[in-house]
Amino acid sequence: MINTERGITILSLCDGISIGQLAINQLGIKIDKYYSLEIDPNPIKITQHHFPKTVQLGDIKKLNAHELPKVDLVIAGTSCQNLSVMNSERLGLAGSKSSIFYDAVKILNIVRQKNPDCLFLFENVQMPKEDKQIFIDLLGVEPLAINSGIFGSTLRNRLYYTNIPNIKTPKPNNIYLNDIIEDGYLPPNTKGKCVLTKQLAYSIAGVRRHLIRSIGNVVYLDKQFCELSKKGKLLQLELLTDNQDVKQLFRPMTIKELCIMQTLPEDYVSTEIISKTASIKSLGNCFTLDAIKLILGHADFKQKD
Repeated sequence: MINTERGITILSLCDGISIGQLAINQLGIKIDKYYSLEIDPNPIKITQHHFPKTVQLGDIKKLNAHELPKVDLVIAGTSCQNLSVMNSERLGLAGSKSSIFYDAVKILNIVRQKNPDCLFLFENVQMPKEDKQIFIDLLGVEPLAINSGIFGSTLRNRLYYTNIPNIKTPKPNNIYLNDIIEDGYLPPNTKGKCVLTKQLAYSIAGVRRHLIRSIGNVVYLDKQFCELSKKGKLLQLELLTDNQDVKQLFRPMTIKELCIMQTLPEDYVSTEIISKTASIKSLGNCFTLDAIKLILGHADFKQKD
């Protein structure tokens, strides 16, 4: 049962574009206070555009958690840069970016001294087993593995560490990238790859990288080229010498499409708020909305005064 009288207090660490707050709102859960820890000014602009009452607290490393009020929910999307397979060095939690996880755990532990019933949700990528074990040991829970493809058009494997119990994942839907593109062509039943923080180069090298390494997302503009096999596409690319020619064959995803790929409202991130480059980066770093809604929808925010 949720106490709708007062609302809940949420602390979001590495808040990004505040997908946690969007999920809570869409679930109809009243928020008393939402505290955001974020240092990138562009995601902050998105957050404040949609949720102007958000309290921005700045750098997670500079927060004095002892000064916080009682918190009902902690959400954390700490950096995956040193944990991801996309990073060739992959230093894990020893890396300068992903080690911020330890700061998040320290804050969570302080918050739980004031409220032992505080719920938490930490999200991150699939990672080396030694780093995964550190997450398990410090958070005290086994992760829930969810592929965002069960909700929408995009395949995205993530691990969710939470003390919210009895979460049941739904059956996969039949939404494909073909269903959400504004124009152009894709092979039948195409599921999108992870949204990157930087789109593929709009060039021969860019589309070749997509085909060979299965990285990023493109939409084909030429139906005959789309219908070729991967080998056939690569052979045709070898005949091209000018990047202007390849632009007749494919295009990058639009911001609207990237929003839908993350199961967001199609205008949640907009170039009317931040630049196109910043929009792409913000979307590449954000949570999949429907995955967060699934988990938080199982939460019981009973108030124990």
